[in-house]
Amino acid sequence: MIDQPTVQRIHETAQVIEVIGDFIALKKRGVNYLGLCPFHNEKTPSFTVSPAKGIYKCFGCGESGNAVGFIMAHEKLSYPEALKYVAKKYNIEIQEKEQTPEQQQERRDIDSLYIVTEYAKKFFVKTLHNTPEGKSIGLSYFRERGFREDIIKKFELGWSPEKRDALTSSATQAGYKLKFLSKSGLSIVNTEKNYKFDRFAGRVMFPIKMLSGKTIAFGGRTLKQDKKIAKYLNSPESEIYHKSRVLYGMYHAKSQIVRQNECIMVEGYTDVISMHQAGIENVVASSGTSLTQEQIRLVKRFTRNLTIIYDGDAAGIKASLRGIDLVLAEEMNVKVLLLPDGEDPDSFSKTKLPEELTAYIAENQQDFIKFKTKLLLADVKNDPVRRAQLVTDIVASIAVIPSSILRSEYVKECSAILDIREEALYSEIKKRLKGKLETAQKNKSYQKYTSAQKAEKEKTTPNYTENLPALNERALIYFLLNFGDTVLFPAEENSPEMTVAEFIVEEVNIDELEFINSIYATVFNLYSEFITKGELPQKEFFLQHKSTDISKLASDLLSPNYELSKLWDGKGGIIGNPEDNLEVSIPEALDRFKLASVLHMIGDVDLKIKNIQPKDYGDLGALLDKKKQLDEYKIELARITGNRTFF
Repeated sequence: MIDQPTVQRIHETAQVIEVIGDFIALKKRGVNYLGLCPFHNEKTPSFTVSPAKGIYKCFGCGESGNAVGFIMAHEKLSYPEALKYVAKKYNIEIQEKEQTPEQQQERRDIDSLYIVTEYAKKFFVKTLHNTPEGKSIGLSYFRERGFREDIIKKFELGWSPEKRDALTSSATQAGYKLKFLSKSGLSIVNTEKNYKFDRFAGRVMFPIKMLSGKTIAFGGRTLKQDKKIAKYLNSPESEIYHKSRVLYGMYHAKSQIVRQNECIMVEGYTDVISMHQAGIENVVASSGTSLTQEQIRLVKRFTRNLTIIYDGDAAGIKASLRGIDLVLAEEMNVKVLLLPDGEDPDSFSKTKLPEELTAYIAENQQDFIKFKTKLLLADVKNDPVRRAQLVTDIVASIAVIPSSILRSEYVKECSAILDIREEALYSEIKKRLKGKLETAQKNKSYQKYTSAQKAEKEKTTPNYTENLPALNERALIYFLLNFGDTVLFPAEENSPEMTVAEFIVEEVNIDELEFINSIYATVFNLYSEFITKGELPQKEFFLQHKSTDISKLASDLLSPNYELSKLWDGKGGIIGNPEDNLEVSIPEALDRFKLASVLHMIGDVDLKIKNIQPKDYGDLGALLDKKKQLDEYKIELARITGNRTFF
């Protein structure tokens, strides 16, 4: 385990803007930064990062935390792994205490997959540069393709030896388990037939990386001319690699995509590498697969502008057009660049200087809808059936665009190109949108129906824990975290000054009330412990807490723009924002907390009375007395609060 002083240093050193900025594009908005949330799909940025507080908060999905918490959520890492990631970024040395066997077991599988994949990458690189076979076959191939030494090293290209079990034998001899070589897809193992061999034997290797730079998979290309052998072979999916979520080259391209506010998409590994060598670094590859929604959203984190480069293969272009409708549906700006016949990004980039290539892309890229219309129109000629199908295809693309203004612009342009009335195009678009809406409503109705069925089946009873107490407990924790050290009542002749935290803790403890939500209870108890020692905890204590639940709660409640509901006067009138009048809003929050707690206690007493057994009838009188007291207290609190919830 990592010692506490090191953990504290990591948290204090980490700059939340720098850490999160490695993964999504952030734009300054006042004192904070704004971007598209990486945890859910959104069209309008609601992901807010506060450098002053060192936290992030998405007001769309509710995700929040500090720099370390972001790495945990985004990279699916454990708390120690996320600490190590951030420590590495800031060159902080970590000296770990020995972990327990249980802790090692918990993270073993994922760690082992990353480790064995990293070993394989280094093995392939070493074999390429340091063995006669690697130099004569693999390195010669890369040089024949025109790749410079610095580019070969930048992308960590490698060679997998012809020997069928070269990697497998080397890894197992080095102590790596066959189990993880198999799970990562590096080795093909059959224990029944007692054989094991390398998946990528005799191929040049292209490491595939996640956004953080970790190698998670490989692509391998055979140099043999045997048509029975697949030209390219990719790692199978594993616990660390999901091909639908990955774009080759994104790790190397992300900073340039943000800087240039444009992503260029090509098809293959060598296309990306050649473009980088030519000075165009905002390039990624779909690796020959159809675009997925996850890949599109990955690009969207960094820019809304996507340019797709095609070679002259008309059949291949037409096959990929439908996938681009997914890009339009995400409200991204899509342009297409068609290269001259016989050229692909790899070959074409080698014929141009960097400035020439940049100029060519800017001057020749076309709007996707116009490109698609002209491309399909070339095949239609005078065939009315095919022309009708063309209109249907174009309408299908326009209809997925969420912006009605942008749709209308495309309708005008396509109307002119196709020589068809705008009204006819609008009519078809409306039919599609209506059908889409009806389908969505049916699905929504079905979901409501099944939810109602489930509720009826389970005979769900009111859950006190998730209603009033949770809402009002949250309000008190909000005040503790944001204003705990604020003086609520100044010192007077017969009494010392009292802070917000001291007042809340004293009021709750005097009435012997308890928090029902365990996280809120923990935060409150921590405040109580500090106050007992004559101290007050700092916000950083909670933001950097080892419990991710506590740090996320602190990040959420300390987030910029986090608002309580308006403050009520108990008679239906609004006094103002709670933060503007703490000496009124905090006592009111306490009264509402007390009311919710009393209601919960009444529910408990009612349940005990209802379920009392004959042998316990002696306790019935005490229960009835307690219920009477609680009912009286409830009436008094309801009168004070106006019987409204605080949030």
